[in-house]
Amino acid sequence: MAPRLNAEVSESVWKSLSDESEQTGDSLSTVVDRALATAFDLERHSLFQVSTSNALVQGVFSGAVTVRDLKRNGDFGLGTFDRLDGELIMLDGVCYRATGGGVVTSPPDDARVPFAVVTHFRSDLSLATGPGSLTDLTTALDGARPSENLFVGIQVSGIFERLSLRAACAAESGENLLEATAHQSEFRVVDIEGTLVGFWAPLYARAVNVPGYHFHFLSKDRDLGGHVLDMQTGPLEVGIHVESELHIAIPETEEFLAADLSGDHQDALHQAETGKTSRSE
Repeated sequence: MAPRLNAEVSESVWKSLSDESEQTGDSLSTVVDRALATAFDLERHSLFQVSTSNALVQGVFSGAVTVRDLKRNGDFGLGTFDRLDGELIMLDGVCYRATGGGVVTSPPDDARVPFAVVTHFRSDLSLATGPGSLTDLTTALDGARPSENLFVGIQVSGIFERLSLRAACAAESGENLLEATAHQSEFRVVDIEGTLVGFWAPLYARAVNVPGYHFHFLSKDRDLGGHVLDMQTGPLEVGIHVESELHIAIPETEEFLAADLSGDHQDALHQAETGKTSRSE
């Protein structure tokens, strides 16, 4: 049983708590708990995830939460939208949608999301790296990460000499992830300044998350973005945010409840995420 808190608060605090409860539909207990956790920095090293990677591979693309929900749980992250319609990028508390050709728009707060990972990003570790390739960047990150067993958020800023990107297009009814990404929009850009929003997940989390590195790109002018397939960069500034908690919102949609999530879908996930058919490539 959770501890109970009895306290007197000012009229202004009470009004703010009541207004938040009314606007969000959350109980007063939830609103108070969330506010206190934020005040004491307890949520700053927590990942909030919607659904699982295995469900995504199986074609569970129906939106489970809203963009508004994501913003309550983080200011930095990535994911996709209902029916796999675009790449989700969250940076500095603002949510963006990258669609065909990398065109970026701002989705409404009621846009629905079937899969996403967000956190409150603050750099725990910093390093400079580049010029180099995507492999050079991940090698440098491998040396900087404190453990093979902790999730980390990764923010990378600088000049990108070449970027190979993709933006998922709306899936047809009945398609799984591999089938849907077969008609995705792939494109290249050169000499562009921007930021990578990414995460590294441990191998043991493979049933629920994308193991290894996963990056989305957003240009400095917020006009172009997408899922990163490959790159060549100039010098980069890197921030690493170490995560100590993982919270997963399990969808209650009919699609999720009926899905068969018992198999090992890692090869299909790897191919969909990287465009490569083998994890050894």
